Amino acid sequence: MNQAMQKDVQNTAKGRADEHMVELATFYVGDALCGMNILKVQEINKLMQMTKVPQAPDYVLGILNLRGQIVTIIDLGKKLGLGETDAQGDPRNIIVNSQGGYVGLLVRKIGDVVEADMTKKERPPANMRGIQGEFFTGVYKTQSALIGILDIDKVLSIED
Repeated sequence: MNQAMQKDVQNTAKGRADEHMVELATFYVGDALCGMNILKVQEINKLMQMTKVPQAPDYVLGILNLRGQIVTIIDLGKKLGLGETDAQGDPRNIIVNSQGGYVGLLVRKIGDVVEADMTKKERPPANMRGIQGEFFTGVYKTQSALIGILDIDKVLSIED
């Protein structure tokens, strides 16, 4: 094989590898480290003044006006069955764009952005298959942590 052909083969292999690489925005829900594709994240901000929504599910904390956009804020810990997020700490809202508009996910703390090879994603462990397990597509192991990969579309689906 000549050098030009060899380079084409290497570039094609690299292109395939790049297709599987995803940057995960990581965050803590309770003590659980979770992540989602960073392309789903619009912005991250502090918890702001919000208006309560009568008769909303208990995980819906309220709505707020973010630069003219109405954003529904949900307590991700409650939604996942991991307990209420402590608003007294330093929680953050991860604003994502869903089919129904903007939604803010209240999390305990923001983590790092992790580059993940999705071919190495593993099935969720058996203990993740409970109530909250349905919201995860799998887990990704780093050298120091295990990241639960959140299926954000499933979390934001209307069905409860």
